[in-house]
Amino acid sequence: MEKKIITTDKAPAPIGPYNQAVLAGDTLYISGQVCIDPQTGGLNNGSLEEETHQCMRNLEAILAAAGLNFSNVIKSTIFITDMHRFAEINSVYGQYFTIDFPARETVQVAALPKFVNVEISMIAVR
Repeated sequence: MEKKIITTDKAPAPIGPYNQAVLAGDTLYISGQVCIDPQTGGLNNGSLEEETHQCMRNLEAILAAAGLNFSNVIKSTIFITDMHRFAEINSVYGQYFTIDFPARETVQVAALPKFVNVEISMIAVR
């Protein structure tokens, strides 16, 4: 199976030895995205809602670079640092999907890169 590396300057550059996404056959695996603003390189973390929107915009840009959109997403993983704040994240996340929501899990973790509050990864299929 051929794999293709997907990159875009409309999402943050990787901060380690990984790619924004890898397309393997018809399946796109997107690395976890945090609230880094790709235009400034800074964190967009004024509120948890802003953080979540930035994560989703970064994911949307990567999907678009692969010729896909949120309707192609089959699985999401959300990592959060405080499960008590899940409803705030969920309300923003839900705005990006209309019907046929993807499978998903949400996991509370002790810490995330750059000490943000939320990170989201996705798997999408053409």
